[in-house]
Amino acid sequence: MVGIVGKPNTGKSTFFSAATLAPAEIASYPFTTIKPNRGVGYVRTPCVCKEFNVKDNPVNSICLDGIRLIPVELIDCAGLVPGAWQGRGLGNQFLDEIRKADALIHIVDASGGTDSEGRICKPGEHDPLEDVRFLEHEITMWMGNILKRDWPKIARTAEAESKDLFSMLEERLSGLTIKRGHIFEAIRRTGLNADKPTMWSEEDFLKFVDVLRQIAKPMLIVANKIDISTSEENLGRLKELNYLVVSCCAEAELALRRAAEKQLIDYRPGDCNLKINKPEQLNESQIKALETIKEKILLKLGSTGVQEAINTAFFKLLNMITVYPVEDLEHLSDHNGRVLPDAYLVPYGTTARQLAYMIHTELGESFIYAVEAREKKRVGEDHILKDRDIISIISAKKRA
Repeated sequence: MVGIVGKPNTGKSTFFSAATLAPAEIASYPFTTIKPNRGVGYVRTPCVCKEFNVKDNPVNSICLDGIRLIPVELIDCAGLVPGAWQGRGLGNQFLDEIRKADALIHIVDASGGTDSEGRICKPGEHDPLEDVRFLEHEITMWMGNILKRDWPKIARTAEAESKDLFSMLEERLSGLTIKRGHIFEAIRRTGLNADKPTMWSEEDFLKFVDVLRQIAKPMLIVANKIDISTSEENLGRLKELNYLVVSCCAEAELALRRAAEKQLIDYRPGDCNLKINKPEQLNESQIKALETIKEKILLKLGSTGVQEAINTAFFKLLNMITVYPVEDLEHLSDHNGRVLPDAYLVPYGTTARQLAYMIHTELGESFIYAVEAREKKRVGEDHILKDRDIISIISAKKRA
């Protein structure tokens, strides 16, 4: 799951609605999102149906002219303001919503047209780089507060009873989807002594938590409102930070998605162009607005950025790949004859047996071997899957 975060009034709910077409309330005032919105967006990837020259029958996803759209969960967290970790604004209520997020999409007003509290100001008056620093600080302090309650006891126990510090930290932070590997890497990067945690200073502790945040909650910056003139200079400055940055106009994407939903235009999320299907059903101002989006956003930037942001979060931040499990390798189908029915997003490094468990526990437990479709090659349980693999799993009870 990916969380959509940021201060109020940056276009988060517009981004969320554009990505999901879910009925999120959108308005130009802080704290529009009182409760978090959960919805389904899609990653976009070339489907293997074209490569194998077959007509597919997707079940868990969508295929549009050779483009596979795979559903992913997004959560729109309400705007954070400075001091949220101390309960200011709507505070910890919203920080708690990112507990289960595997990565974060930070929507930044690249135009500098909203102040630190999310109030509208003249474009260029506010420095969007401050918003990045503020969000880093808020999440680090929030995570630090959660861990600090038990830190003295954890540190003493790790030394006095020679218990594993990594296991204790993993247990304490499990509710934040922080894994042992994240903790190990954070201690490695900081160079802190895991055998003597009682010797860590306050500065050491916060340094560890901050690095842990970067590893366990990787963040993408979406430079929204890119159509405003002051955004271009700020975009260059944002790209100098140590983050992936995507240019975006969420408002344009939402307009296109709604028009496409009514079949007024031919447009798919992530397209670099659009085609007006029913000009007679549009008034002059609507046609002009679509042409403006086409010329100033799509053709100039390559897309509105919303789909690119979702793809970047899942494929680059989370290192996901796409695999297609099938039962019948000859026809690339399941037991019902549906061709390439499912596309799974799995982390890079996933093995054949791990995929079997993802499909069904029984399939994983009775795993014998798997067969890769391109080379018709039999592989074992430890075989690491590659992006766009079509794989058939042979088990003692059934195949998938």
